[in-house]
Amino acid sequence: MNNEKHCMGCGILLQDQNVLQEGYTTSMENSLCQRCFRIKNYGEYQVVAKSNDEYIEILKSVGQTKDLVLYVADLLNIEKDITEIRNYIQNKMILVLNKKDVLPKSVKEEKIRKYFENMEMPFEEVIVISTEKNQNIDYLLKRIKFYQTTNNVYVVGHTNAGKSTLINKLLKNYSDNPNELTISPLPSTTLNMVKMEINDYLTLIDTPGLVDVGSMVNFVDKDMFKKLSPKKEIKPKTYQIKKGQAIVIENLVRIDYREGEKNSFTLYISNDLKVKRFLNNRHDDLKDLSRRTYEMKYDEDIVINGLGFIKIVNPGTVDIYINKDIETFTRKSLI
Repeated sequence: MNNEKHCMGCGILLQDQNVLQEGYTTSMENSLCQRCFRIKNYGEYQVVAKSNDEYIEILKSVGQTKDLVLYVADLLNIEKDITEIRNYIQNKMILVLNKKDVLPKSVKEEKIRKYFENMEMPFEEVIVISTEKNQNIDYLLKRIKFYQTTNNVYVVGHTNAGKSTLINKLLKNYSDNPNELTISPLPSTTLNMVKMEINDYLTLIDTPGLVDVGSMVNFVDKDMFKKLSPKKEIKPKTYQIKKGQAIVIENLVRIDYREGEKNSFTLYISNDLKVKRFLNNRHDDLKDLSRRTYEMKYDEDIVINGLGFIKIVNPGTVDIYINKDIETFTRKSLI
């Protein structure tokens, strides 16, 4: 007989033998591992180091099914190559763009959707949601019903995109199932696949998030991490920048405007982060960090993984000083 039992919060195999190993619980009668219990009840978080190789194997196993997949992405931190997931999963897939509530209300949902649809993304549909504000959750459920091939629907994406939060929202709205997934703002909360039955025709399967190795969240302390993650609607900060001026965000990144006409820089980052502007030849703040240079075209964003993005209106040359392991890239302006 198979006596294996998995944690209802993160999916890890439960064990009561070794307190230092993953899945430890004080009693096999419990439904949560000790780690999930402490996250849920005390807000304590124990870091679990996992390689993406393990997670990619899980994604490949999803790709062996014919089931519908929801690919959840964080609107403030959309991956550089959002289609990379297709290397592992060819199933029918809905792109679910989460956390609309942190973008300014003036940013229309239709504009965001069109942005991705115009790029001819390989998804059945693009749906913009906010689990926090319950926005478009009813519509998402209708589209899941339309596309699903069996009762099982997999939920995939990078860490902290809101996969487990979305499943908990669907459970709360449409199910009598009393269980819920463990959620935390920190990476690697879900450690294995977890099945959650919503009703007789739908079972959602949460998967561990791919770890974004180039994200700023991997290189800051706990206090700064809290500042990085917006808790409410962002109030964009716009600066009129001349050649020779610089912007510094906390002690995280410096942006020098080296060449170009007077320009407009709009920062879409957490309201809790402090920003300074000054003449770059008078201050050497953060110049000891790694430098990278971008030749900006009209209406492009500089994306700083884990921080947010900066919309730059006119062409110009920009230097960025930042930790060498944090990913940055440019794209056509999202907003």
